[in-house]
Amino acid sequence: MTVGTLQKALSLEVFHLSDPEREISGGYAGDLLSWVMGRARENDAWLTIMSNQNVAAVALMTDVACVVLTEGVRPDPDLLRRAEEKGVNLLGTEEDTFTAALRVGGLTASREIC
Repeated sequence: MTVGTLQKALSLEVFHLSDPEREISGGYAGDLLSWVMGRARENDAWLTIMSNQNVAAVALMTDVACVVLTEGVRPDPDLLRRAEEKGVNLLGTEEDTFTAALRVGGLTASREIC
């Protein structure tokens, strides 16, 4: 599944979409950035409520396919600027993290990606 497919399937808000064809191979939900750095995998869809510019740095370090801000969180201006500068796919949803993770998991599991 691609980031663009995920965005459309879950009606995610687009904050920045530099690579809608980027493949997603799994998902990770977490808010403690140091924890995410050690556990998120390349090509994951990362779900978080964190919205500062450090999210872009962690997304780049872990090489996740996209970041999905949950719970109606909006990116702060520095995060949005960094996502645009560095090409980080940044999406959002009003859904709580648990619900969004279930939906992402359902999509990836149905494609035998997880």
